[in-house]
Amino acid sequence: MTLTALDPKAALVVIDLQNGLRALPGTPHTIDDVITRTARLADAFRARELPVVLVRVTFSPDGSDAAPGRTETPRHSHTPPVGWDEIVPELAGHPGDITVTKRNWSAFYGTDLDLHLRRRGVTQIVLTGVATSIGVESTARAAYEHGYHLTLVTDAMADLDADAHRHSTEKIFPRIGESGTTEDILDLLAKTHA
Repeated sequence: MTLTALDPKAALVVIDLQNGLRALPGTPHTIDDVITRTARLADAFRARELPVVLVRVTFSPDGSDAAPGRTETPRHSHTPPVGWDEIVPELAGHPGDITVTKRNWSAFYGTDLDLHLRRRGVTQIVLTGVATSIGVESTARAAYEHGYHLTLVTDAMADLDADAHRHSTEKIFPRIGESGTTEDILDLLAKTHA
């Protein structure tokens, strides 16, 4: 893991840390550990008046706005419980935060995420959340394609599959950004954004 810099205009982007995903069996970190580490990062970004973007995934009750297309893996056909798509309490409730709602894997596709970031002069995204190989990786790839510097906080993300997490962190992320731990980010913030 190599982390060289945090831009003056960096934003923390948090993927899918919401009530309905909290009970998932995260690996190699529990979802609760990911939430705790992300909350620490969010507090540090807010204290420095750097943007915090909370991304949530949701769908209409009939599923009509879910991504279409045939897949080999069946889609869930159950109705999620009320409140499943709300941001976890440890992160919610800060009036300065930006909330982005997505209906696909990537937080960029079909949302106003890029607009929010560009209007604030953001040049770097620090990324956390779940699942590493799905929402996080899709968002990371899109951020790279949009020209953002990218930092991936590998101990503040989790997947349902250990091999998928490992593939993202070892094969994909080094090609599109820099990786570090929560402590690495907090230390660099303290040194560069006093």
